[in-house]
Amino acid sequence: MSARDLPKPPGPAATATATVDQVDTSYLESLIGYNARRAALAVIEVFMERMAPYDLRVVDFSVLSLVTHNPGITSRQLCTALGILPPNLVAMVNSLEKRELIARKPHPRDGRAMGLHLTASGSKLMRDAEHTAAALEAEVASRLSASETKTLLRLLQKIYL
Repeated sequence: MSARDLPKPPGPAATATATVDQVDTSYLESLIGYNARRAALAVIEVFMERMAPYDLRVVDFSVLSLVTHNPGITSRQLCTALGILPPNLVAMVNSLEKRELIARKPHPRDGRAMGLHLTASGSKLMRDAEHTAAALEAEVASRLSASETKTLLRLLQKIYL
């Protein structure tokens, strides 16, 4: 779709005294960012509700999931994978460690780095939380065919990877 195919915003002829009977969202609906944000908000709102019993925010879940699937991952690797600034990650890792969900262990190849590992309670929590997340994803994807879901994921990743 080129810029000339997009609906034009209203010009100066629109007056402040006009009334709206039906809201025209066609311009916004032609924007990738608008649609991505609306879809994300719809999913994230339910995700946060479902993660509340685990006391996990979206970013906490993301960090713990990466630690789950990459035992020994370093903070630097987490920052790169999630697009998080190091100062923001430090407090989060400290909090997860204080909750006894993760533990720092010396990295086997880099004496300056610490690898992050799940504790037994962290493993249990993440098994349950990832099961909950999978159920939510299945609900959300139920409106899409398997092929559409795969295509949607591929297209979204094409934008940010």
